[in-house]
Amino acid sequence: MGMIFFCSPIVSVFTDILGCRVTAVGGAAVGLVGLLASSFVTSLGPLYFTYGIVFACGCSFAYQPSLVILGHYFKKRLGLVNGIVTAGSSLFTITLPFVLSGLLERVGLQNTMRVLCILMFVLMLAGFTYRPLLPVKPGNTRTGSRFPPMSKMFNIHIWKSLGYRIWAFGIPAALYGYFVPYVHLMKHVEERFGKEASKEVLLMCIGITSGVGRLIFGRAADYVNGVNKVYLQVASFFVIGLMSMMIPLCNIFGGLIAVCLLMGLFDGCFICIMAPIAFELVGDKDVSQAIGFLLGLMSVPMTVGPPIAGFLRDRLGSYDVAFYLAGIPPIVGGAMLCLIPWVEARRKRREKEEALNKEQDVTQRMMEPEKAEPEKVEQEARRKTGESVL
Repeated sequence: MGMIFFCSPIVSVFTDILGCRVTAVGGAAVGLVGLLASSFVTSLGPLYFTYGIVFACGCSFAYQPSLVILGHYFKKRLGLVNGIVTAGSSLFTITLPFVLSGLLERVGLQNTMRVLCILMFVLMLAGFTYRPLLPVKPGNTRTGSRFPPMSKMFNIHIWKSLGYRIWAFGIPAALYGYFVPYVHLMKHVEERFGKEASKEVLLMCIGITSGVGRLIFGRAADYVNGVNKVYLQVASFFVIGLMSMMIPLCNIFGGLIAVCLLMGLFDGCFICIMAPIAFELVGDKDVSQAIGFLLGLMSVPMTVGPPIAGFLRDRLGSYDVAFYLAGIPPIVGGAMLCLIPWVEARRKRREKEEALNKEQDVTQRMMEPEKAEPEKVEQEARRKTGESVL
């Protein structure tokens, strides 16, 4: 996942230049090649390249355009549409572990990877359905190249928005603890309740309620005006942070199920409204790179957070402190996001005042010739009658 998100800024540039369809189809094809090549690898070293780099980069090129293309077709119900689309990943979160475990037992790892290539081929076919309605950015007309100059490839304009800057750094700050429960929860259950505990039930609970949350909060986001949608993300970070701190306090398995149900519900809230908030902050034309840069920044905490939690477990002998600390970054990041509506309201108020002042200046300039015209007529009349102007 870290590699998939790390490539997103580059993917956003290709999306702006080549369009969503070409980028998604090409990415799925690269991912298919990487996964197929991984099925023939028999040692761990080459697998880092074929699976960890080639396959992950291909998935990145296929994933990011899927967030951008929805904004080309939907405006009024963008939140609901994102909820429906992202709910598909929750469905696979629930079913795929059982399918993979069955395949691994029957056909082995290499043949399982070849079966998964079918999914990548379906993803490539799905990419052909992306028909962008917004125009692709023009290339370098001087040289005749489709690619613009390097200085124009990366959209620096989005970073001039203070609201976007807060959002782009607040979310990664929250994610330093966000993924710790998802990575280490199963091991914690084994240590606390024994290996016989049905830890797969917890993953199912997270997956099911995450899908439900994406549908519910995606629909709810359509009724929230403008950047106030960010308050839904604030609520999701607060709840997930608190639930992370609750995990070590659950001494019965039923309590842990309740925690996972709430975590999954608000995880769906966070994911489904990411694209709608980006559209509100930067607009339709700049949303591709806005999402790309955000995902790129998210790759750092996604990669760093869980290993730190694992290190704390090795040093302290349990996951308790790791889960307590994992709840702090989501709460801090959520508090940072609370500034965005205030910043955007101040920006719009300032722009409105500047537009009003500009309109007044134009009106005043138009009235000045009208005031000067009677004086010129009077002076001309005096000159003709021989009177002195003085």
